[in-house]
Amino acid sequence: MVKLDFAKGDGLVPAIAQDWKTGEILMLAYINEEAWNETLKTGNATYWTRSRKKIWRKGESSGNVQKVKEIYVDCDEDTVIFKVEQIGGAACHEGFRTCFFRKVEGNMLKVIGERVFNPDEVYNK
Repeated sequence: MVKLDFAKGDGLVPAIAQDWKTGEILMLAYINEEAWNETLKTGNATYWTRSRKKIWRKGESSGNVQKVKEIYVDCDEDTVIFKVEQIGGAACHEGFRTCFFRKVEGNMLKVIGERVFNPDEVYNK
């Protein structure tokens, strides 16, 4: 069993989700030991949501599941990369393919991505 060092980050380690075919960075989230073990067990990316303070099974509300194809662990064993197949076309809760849909230009943020879905419709806000 692969053990990560959850102690350094107060029980959390960063988890980068990357498209397994294109290499595009889709999102950054955090995992605790429970999320890590569930990801390994199910093959679906599972995270810890810091705002809601609970396990977050990616796609449980939106259907935009992340099927984990490969996992990379850094040299300190306190950060992971999940190479994923993004089901549903969007990783971002704001409806974009990637959470990194804005680019810094001067002192402004410019939207460079296209919305894949309307979050108001998906999350019934």
